[in-house]
Amino acid sequence: MANQYPFFEASGSPRELGQQHGEQAAKHIAGYLEFLATSLKLSRGQLRSRALRFQSLFEKLCPDLLEEVAGLAEGAKLELADALVAQMRGELAQTGDGGCTTFAIGPHGTATNTTFVGQTSDNPPELESFGYVLKLRPTNKPTVLMWTFGGMLGYHGINEHGVSHFANALGGGPAWKFSLSHYPLKRLILEQRSLRDVLRLMREFPVCSNGNYMLADGSGAILDVELTSDGPFVPELQERFLVHSNHYLCTEHACDANFRLSLADSFPRLDRMRSLIDSKFGSIRLEDVQTFLADHDGHPVSICRHSHAGPEGPMLGPSGKTVAALIAEPEQRRLHVTLGNPCENPFVTYSL
Repeated sequence: MANQYPFFEASGSPRELGQQHGEQAAKHIAGYLEFLATSLKLSRGQLRSRALRFQSLFEKLCPDLLEEVAGLAEGAKLELADALVAQMRGELAQTGDGGCTTFAIGPHGTATNTTFVGQTSDNPPELESFGYVLKLRPTNKPTVLMWTFGGMLGYHGINEHGVSHFANALGGGPAWKFSLSHYPLKRLILEQRSLRDVLRLMREFPVCSNGNYMLADGSGAILDVELTSDGPFVPELQERFLVHSNHYLCTEHACDANFRLSLADSFPRLDRMRSLIDSKFGSIRLEDVQTFLADHDGHPVSICRHSHAGPEGPMLGPSGKTVAALIAEPEQRRLHVTLGNPCENPFVTYSL
């Protein structure tokens, strides 16, 4: 269908997962690599050279993923370095982009006594052309369902244990350092059984830059973690629900210096999503969450973001828009995804 993302499946060993993924997504990967070269103002050769610097870190921290990357290159008929480029994204130029509004509502807030967690993914509009929903059945590891793009092995999604994660870019914070990008970690999160396991992983896995994680698992537990190059920080917990946008909430980094490097609309989006959830807390249904993600308060830089002719922000240009809206139901092992703005396109349901 024209108004939903393509759906790909793969199963087997890490090499087989990568090969099947690469074969099906070859045109998406090729297009994404060209987009990265253009947007980062680097040649394909420069991207390959920079990506290969990180190969030893893949070997040390996530060797199975490196094997999957090799399979991806084979399936898409690319060099290994090209497949590594896709896993590093803007980190190859020490830049990031994206907006995003995330949320998690525990069982006490919903009419069905189950959890909702998800986000709007606000990115350059070109990413819609490279995106797809991917189901992976790894040998001896949990089955995974995620929305991703351009050959990235780890992005937003859910696994068979209900472990779910979504993410926000953050302005400012601790300095960039040489380590792996967040995308391999996002995939490793989807190999865990509980939030306890996810927190342990975050403490052990070094990342080169800063980002926020909105998390849930099949027990109904919810958690938000701001993971930086200095390690994880957990903002003060709200007992009723969790919301995050693109500025720090943890006391260690919530300061004017970092706020100036954040999207100005991050603050009203956070307040608006909190208000929407609070207004129906205790009786929230899936349809309500879908409506929240399509909200236009503050349009065009609303929760449902649209391209506009205004000034460029520090993390996302004026063309940036909601390229996907996502809602996970951890207890039901379901993921709902829109292609582009949820005010214009339907949520499509995928199940584990």
